[in-house]
Amino acid sequence: MACSKGQSQGDGPDIVIEPVVNGGGVAEFTNVQPMTGIVVWDGNASAIPEAHSLEYSYMLYEDIVTEKGVYDWGAVENKLDDIASRNHQAILRFRYTYVGQLTSVPKYIKDLPDYNETKGLSEDKETWFPDWSHQELKDFTLEFFEKFAERYDTDNRLAFLQVGFGLWGEYHIYDGPFELGKTFPSKEYQTTFLNKLDAEFNNLHWSISIDAEDTKVTPFRANTALLNLSFGLFDDSFMSAEHSTSNAPRFAFFGANRYKTLPIGGEFNYYTDYDQQNVLSTNGPHGESYESFANRFHVTYMIGNDQYRYQTKERIKEASLHTGYKFEVTKFEKINNNSLITVKNIGTAPIYYDTYLSINDNKSSSSLKTLMPDKESVFTINYDGDEELIITCDRLLNGQKIDFKRSF
Repeated sequence: MACSKGQSQGDGPDIVIEPVVNGGGVAEFTNVQPMTGIVVWDGNASAIPEAHSLEYSYMLYEDIVTEKGVYDWGAVENKLDDIASRNHQAILRFRYTYVGQLTSVPKYIKDLPDYNETKGLSEDKETWFPDWSHQELKDFTLEFFEKFAERYDTDNRLAFLQVGFGLWGEYHIYDGPFELGKTFPSKEYQTTFLNKLDAEFNNLHWSISIDAEDTKVTPFRANTALLNLSFGLFDDSFMSAEHSTSNAPRFAFFGANRYKTLPIGGEFNYYTDYDQQNVLSTNGPHGESYESFANRFHVTYMIGNDQYRYQTKERIKEASLHTGYKFEVTKFEKINNNSLITVKNIGTAPIYYDTYLSINDNKSSSSLKTLMPDKESVFTINYDGDEELIITCDRLLNGQKIDFKRSF
């Protein structure tokens, strides 16, 4: 039986148990949660802002550095400010190689007399590949991410960083002149690079392509200790017809539990126009819905820039709402001057930055990032006032808000 304030049960200490009707919460989720959902490329004129919380952009090394040791972050600042102006956060990927284009290697390196890039055909287009035999390129790349981490590791305009080598930075040269140590960095250098990023980024989550599983290309199978580094994963051919035989085993190699602490993302595959047209159809392009895929692989975000060509804005927003964490408060009690709040994650993934329940600036003793999908836990706030219950996260932009569904 619940007791009134000042009453006690037997000879024990005073215990107050009250149903609480605090403010806060929503009856149903109508807003895409920060750092989740279907992602568009920055500046997509077709996109409606309310269907997204994230925007994606490639970035070029040569836009930041032209002279040795001289960094001008203006291109990054402009990009992050532009995306934030829409109350969205960014996913960035720096790349050297893109089909049909020159590399983005800084000019001062290209001008070195013993630096020699490779020109080849990729997808029948003249494409240039960096000279990974040159020490200056290797040293620069390590220094670049050290400087980037110093500046952006805690920047709340940036949600996630993707990194990699080869075509589009996706850990492959599936079509073109592949040569370890020349057109693609050696396994020894990749090992150094991965350990460097793990050391430099203490807050910002960085991810690599699942194609890094390929033992012909990367060191992971020969050096399984690398699997303990703090990288998330992205899959650039999500929901392809070959997904179960090609992509899924790569996810499995990197660990079925990786999603518990590190984000899983990707991009709807471009193998065929049919796939792009149907990834958000009821049964997907190959008999399984996006919602089912997102649940199975614990997806936090998925790049779907072309979906406005094929789907309604309502369907795109619906898919966004079904991607990433979603918190439901199922019970709220006050006991011994504490607030005990039962929360269930009804989403597809955890949240990956520290996030707390809060009443009147009093935070829960543990972070919501420990709450896995389809799991429920009790969080304690050492405060029992009647002010509004909210969710706080230092990684958010001003004006962003994490909702919770209220069912108590």
